[in-house]
Amino acid sequence: MATTPEADMSDLAIASRTVLKPIADIAADAGIPHEAVEPYGRYKAKVDPSLLTGNRTRRGQVVLVSGMSPTPAGEGKTTMVVGLADALASTGAKTMIALREPSVGPSFGMKGGATGGGQSQVLPMDEINLHFTGDFHAITSANNLLMALVDNHLHHGNQLGLDPQRITFKRVLDMNDRALRTVVIGLGGPTDGVPRETGFEITAASEVMAVFCLATGLEDLRARLGRMTVGYSYEMKPVTVDDLGAAGALTLLLKDAIKPNLVQSIAGTPAFIHGGPFANIAHGCNSAIATNTARSLADIVVTEAGFGTDLGAEKFMDIKARYADCAPSAVVITATIRALKMHGGVAKEELGAENIDAVRAGLPNLARHASIIKKFGIPPVIGINQFSKDTQAELKVVTDWADENAIACAVADVWGQGGAGAGALAEAVVRAIESPADFKHLYDLDQSVEEKILTLTQEIYGGEGVEYSVKAQRMLEQIHANGWDRLPVCIAKTQYSFSDDPQLLGAPQGFRLQIRELIPKTGAGFIVAITGALTTMPGLPKVPAALRMGVDGQGKAVGLS
Repeated sequence: MATTPEADMSDLAIASRTVLKPIADIAADAGIPHEAVEPYGRYKAKVDPSLLTGNRTRRGQVVLVSGMSPTPAGEGKTTMVVGLADALASTGAKTMIALREPSVGPSFGMKGGATGGGQSQVLPMDEINLHFTGDFHAITSANNLLMALVDNHLHHGNQLGLDPQRITFKRVLDMNDRALRTVVIGLGGPTDGVPRETGFEITAASEVMAVFCLATGLEDLRARLGRMTVGYSYEMKPVTVDDLGAAGALTLLLKDAIKPNLVQSIAGTPAFIHGGPFANIAHGCNSAIATNTARSLADIVVTEAGFGTDLGAEKFMDIKARYADCAPSAVVITATIRALKMHGGVAKEELGAENIDAVRAGLPNLARHASIIKKFGIPPVIGINQFSKDTQAELKVVTDWADENAIACAVADVWGQGGAGAGALAEAVVRAIESPADFKHLYDLDQSVEEKILTLTQEIYGGEGVEYSVKAQRMLEQIHANGWDRLPVCIAKTQYSFSDDPQLLGAPQGFRLQIRELIPKTGAGFIVAITGALTTMPGLPKVPAALRMGVDGQGKAVGLS
């Protein structure tokens, strides 16, 4: 079933050579009964968790894969997830993968795809990257139905007294489109709605996506959707989806999407891919339903939190694990030699040359990420994702540093060898799972929002303090007045730096985090704190990945990577 790695082949070419098993066989191998499987073609399916009646007590161990601060060079965290899971499965441990669904926008922007790479991919990669089973479309439709109902309510008399200038929900689109960040609607005249300034966010940033990924079932989904705040009345009272009477319709649009999607890795390891919030603007984890469904089927579930430990992993611990009771037993920090060199001051175009001093100079970034995981009571495991231009001398700098600091560390060639290249890492992860752990959250929910943000700034980011804009200060008053203090905090921040300045690489200290805006996500159950110049609608780069994509004469995808 596996292919032979060739360094000059693209991920899509390697994926295209793989002979996939029918999804019914993958489901049977995972212990999923036939009646719970809803096929979407031959190689992907949805699984109805309510029909997994024989697995109510099983609770597999969670292995969380995060990373050091990412760089434009790319670190391959998803590739590491898949290769590690394949390696664990090869030992005889019943293993499943749980990942987020790729967003179309970044796939056509910079990423080009998000299903792993080389011999460590989930397949069919072109279908997963493009539309998949339609979950993102369902979430987009639910979000935009809500906004149509909001503007319709304004048009037909506004019985709730909703202030058009204080509507906080926006329409969404699963595309990077900066021109839609700020728009004015309702300009056609009295029959075309109430004029107001608004904008679009990318679908991954929608609160509907966050609710979708944190809901534990259909009933919880309906309740969370109903609690979402769409804006405020003229009296500054929150107006919710339940006030509009819209939660039922939104749930109806999501009733099939909420079932996890089943696919497979190149090696045949079963994988749930479900939900896709970004970690720089949301909580960055796949759905709680998918993770816990996988735990009911497998001994070990390998999952991922977006970007570095300061964003995805922290939010996994403080948000997802609180709501879904899925604390990890081990955490792998993905590191690369080229990321260390960039944090050590090397330009992207010079990463191919050996530079031992730059690797050493970048180690403080990795050290801080390791210290972050320790704050949650879990010993970290460093997985060095090996690239072809890494030298043995550069790799030795990292492994020696890890030995000196008593941190488990292993080099893994998951792109070139798949699970066979992650044997040492799998052994280190098993040892971590079996070692004592004392999991704890970073902050207590009884702390104020200001105290939580300060704790994150000082304990996770290494900053000195926090500064709030006038707009954020006004929202703090609203948060206190409405009793939302006990919600956890979700920091929206650049992924490239511990600070809110993407140019401050390495391990900066002494800075003050700039909070520009606070947005209560009362359905998802957290407060989003937007920092710096971050936007919830990305733009495309000067040369988008879309420009190299197309189809061949047989109608097959080309240019995805």
